[in-house]
Amino acid sequence: MTRLLAIIFTAILLLPLPGNNAHSTTNAQCTYENKAFRGSETINYNLYFNWKFIWLKAGTASLITTQIPYKGTQAYRTSLVTKTSKTIDRYFRMRDTIMVYFTPELTPLYYRKGASEGKRYYVDEVWYTYPAGKCQTTQRHLTASGDIHTAKHLYNRCVSDMLNSFQRVRNLETKGWKEGHVVPLDIAGGEELTKAKLIYRGKKTIKADNDQKYPCLILSYIEKEDGKDKEIVRFFVTDDQRHIPIRLDLFLKFGSAKAFLSHMK
Repeated sequence: MTRLLAIIFTAILLLPLPGNNAHSTTNAQCTYENKAFRGSETINYNLYFNWKFIWLKAGTASLITTQIPYKGTQAYRTSLVTKTSKTIDRYFRMRDTIMVYFTPELTPLYYRKGASEGKRYYVDEVWYTYPAGKCQTTQRHLTASGDIHTAKHLYNRCVSDMLNSFQRVRNLETKGWKEGHVVPLDIAGGEELTKAKLIYRGKKTIKADNDQKYPCLILSYIEKEDGKDKEIVRFFVTDDQRHIPIRLDLFLKFGSAKAFLSHMK
């Protein structure tokens, strides 16, 4: 149950950052042209998992973006708030809040995750700076037992956490892609970069939980598992300038899970 819910709530964020949309792959400032959103935005999801051939509602997630200053400079803030349903709370209670700040050009500034999962509570934080044209991350992890671990990393290329990457990938240019197109990925998190890839699977019209139908692109997120490619999640994102995830299919060792958009404004 713990593993399932962690995958569900993380999957909304996993749509990662492709390098082919940056002004330069060596530009550590990581500036991008934002065409996907302006001002405030709220996107809500319903989360389900399959239990012995029955689909049960596992919880909800809300993704909220607003314009707000960060340390005196113009910025955006995005928060992802997730919680399990009352039914799931009886087995495993989750209340997570992830918050990021980034510039109007989508350059990462700050990341924080406060996670209350079962009886465990922990906090992850990342501060981004850009000395001498490079990208430096300062990371802080507060464990459930109260221990604090810190680390610094310096990169010659742009790196980003998953939620900052989520907002930037929405500006992905997909025109001209053919089925099977592959985008190599480096996702910053923990002590190391995660090697993964995104594969374009074509198009499909998807009905969301708001009873609306959306023409979507199909994207598979792939990681290595025991030396072999393993599809972790399949995204259905709107085939337009905004690239909003409408549906997510998750492939688990003991079943399957799905997330559907329920409301957006």
